[in-house]
Amino acid sequence: MRRAALIALLAAALAGCGGAETTAPAPETVEGPAETQAETGSETTGGGSESGDPTAGKAIYAQNGCGSCHTFDPAASKASVGPNLNELPDLAEKADRGSVEEFTSESISEPAAYIEEGFPEIMPTYDELDERELADLVAFLTES
Repeated sequence: MRRAALIALLAAALAGCGGAETTAPAPETVEGPAETQAETGSETTGGGSESGDPTAGKAIYAQNGCGSCHTFDPAASKASVGPNLNELPDLAEKADRGSVEEFTSESISEPAAYIEEGFPEIMPTYDELDERELADLVAFLTES
């Protein structure tokens, strides 16, 4: 009898779990600045200020043929048409165009903004990359 009562109590408790639907406010109902992952301890979605995913960035690097022009050890690419991406921190410092992440992002989205000495102005723009993909690629290049 005691066992049956315990099972019934457990079944009643479990019946209440997961029965309610969780909702979140739609973007148009949120007011004020969005909180970042660091502020809330949770993942963020959208927006250009979040950090990217280096693993996803590696796939973007390969899909866009970056290795056909650049040397970058984490991608096992050994081309020399464009600058050696293993040297990004030094290149960013020399260019004096902000942090290595800012420099890298600008170099991808606006490649003509700064041309490294000794290299041709041939890098294409990557307008088709959305903010998330750009953040992922920058993360791969700067965190690997």
